[in-house]
Amino acid sequence: MPHELSKVFASLPQVERGVSKVIGGDPKGINFLYTNSKSVIIRNIEHPGIADIYTEHAHQVQVAQYAPSGYYIASGDISGKIRIWDTTQKEHLLKYEYQPFSGVIKDICWSGDNQKVAVAGEGKQIFGAVFQWDTGSTVGTLSGHSKIVNSISFKPDRPFRVVTGSDDFSTVFFEAFPLKFKHAMSNHSMFVNCVRYSHNGTKFASAGTDGKIFIYDGKDGNLICALGEVKAHNGGVYAVSWSPDDTQLLSASGDKTVKIWDVETNSAVTTFTMGSDVLDQQLGCLWQQNYLLSISLSGYINYLDKTNPSKPLRIVKGHSKSIQSLTVHTNDGNRSIYSGSHDGHINHWDGPTGENDGLAGKGHTNLVSSMVINESTELVSCGMDDTVRFSNLIKKEYNAQDTLKMDTQPKNVAVGPGGFTVVVCIEQIVLLKDKKKVFAIENLGYEPETVAFHPGGVTVAVGGNGGKIHLYSIQGTTLQKNDCVLDLGSDTVVTDAAYSPDGAVLAVTAVNKIVTVFTVADEYKKENDYYGHHAKVACIGWSPDSQHFATGGMDGLVFIWTLSDPHKRFKISDTHRLYHVSCIAWLDEHTLVTTSHDACVKQWTITFN
Repeated sequence: MPHELSKVFASLPQVERGVSKVIGGDPKGINFLYTNSKSVIIRNIEHPGIADIYTEHAHQVQVAQYAPSGYYIASGDISGKIRIWDTTQKEHLLKYEYQPFSGVIKDICWSGDNQKVAVAGEGKQIFGAVFQWDTGSTVGTLSGHSKIVNSISFKPDRPFRVVTGSDDFSTVFFEAFPLKFKHAMSNHSMFVNCVRYSHNGTKFASAGTDGKIFIYDGKDGNLICALGEVKAHNGGVYAVSWSPDDTQLLSASGDKTVKIWDVETNSAVTTFTMGSDVLDQQLGCLWQQNYLLSISLSGYINYLDKTNPSKPLRIVKGHSKSIQSLTVHTNDGNRSIYSGSHDGHINHWDGPTGENDGLAGKGHTNLVSSMVINESTELVSCGMDDTVRFSNLIKKEYNAQDTLKMDTQPKNVAVGPGGFTVVVCIEQIVLLKDKKKVFAIENLGYEPETVAFHPGGVTVAVGGNGGKIHLYSIQGTTLQKNDCVLDLGSDTVVTDAAYSPDGAVLAVTAVNKIVTVFTVADEYKKENDYYGHHAKVACIGWSPDSQHFATGGMDGLVFIWTLSDPHKRFKISDTHRLYHVSCIAWLDEHTLVTTSHDACVKQWTITFN
């Protein structure tokens, strides 16, 4: 049963308010890159739906930059580890790993001859280092700063120079090599967020939280001018990027604008107004050939349009936080994926193309724990904000009128025919009909975790602690407990339960690593146990043919099982490398969708023998 990773819908940059986000460019002009959690995401700049993900760091990665040759990438994490790895092979083989200091790496740059790597950040009494890329041997110490260094940049040609910007409000200029402190510039009155040399090395720019941008001579570090005279932006400037011909500079600011500056005439020639919401603050930017990119506090990547500054050419959207819930929907041949994340964001994706957007309007304010689509083509979602929401999929928007507040936190939701919805909450099961609460059961005697609705619309299965699955029947507008209680045979916690599309079988996953199948027509007789996972099984999804199902676990594995033969199983390893599989669903009989804490959505093509 061969499998192939067919599509990766990559996560957005992980951003933090008031902190600049470095976005790196491929010297060949094909790709750009950024980081999210433990991943480095490489995207094709022309077709950003094409993505590659590097996930070999054990800690959160802060920054990654291409070597001028384009053959290697250096990435640095919060522990101070630098990994230098190959870009030409799909495996991204590790070339070298160094630890110049213990602490957060904030920025990385390469010398123009590909021989040296400079890193900046926050170590113990050390705020940066410059070393040989192939031996790790130091070529001098970065001195002159008393606080965390946010940014570092190499003069790309000889005579080499290095410039740094710090939280101590200063920019420091070094001669090299060996690295030698030359002088510090104290033009900024607040944090220096970004320093960048021009491609020809004749100038460098510094940008700060004070809204100012200064231009300096690249060879001696002397001040040339301040852009915009007094201030370049009304808010902090978090990033700058030079145009390919070095005559212009792109700047991104917390004032929700991005500007293009003509450096010679010291004038802003274009101002891109990105919005009025706090999430429209701009934390990063990149000018790569004809492409001008900026990163919003929302994590969105904006492709700026010089001919129409008020509207980006395109906005790349998605998730920047871990994905916790997933459902799919096929309508008139259109295959859609819906994913909900830790920050309350719900995204809808076109399965074949990856085109995506969030739902319009005000939605969940906290983790989206469960989602499903009902017979009225509404997305039913519940979250840690204690609400259940019914969202119209035609309009793709939230509706405040169709939001129900629960008494306790909802964990899981299931829908059946006739307008019924069942929500399992902490110590409570709630029955809804036509978006209204009609019945609730409390004092359950167990803690419910997950719920499944039989396609026939009468029976509801609720899994919880104690290794039990409790069956309920819908009678009128009430839920009545059945005498039949299914026992997994061990004191475990049920993590997920799902009926096969034909209603013949109930499959259950649990903390005890076992998947159990019950036959419905045989009074829920325990049919088989399926073994293979090394850790807690987190999720389950049935293929539309009712003959196969997939499970995902804390072990990062996905198994595809054949109902008729428990021994006929197929394993996908490292589905989301270094992360567990959070959700799983089938888009069609041969397309499996998986999500994880890496904030990525992946599609797998499955071929049955």
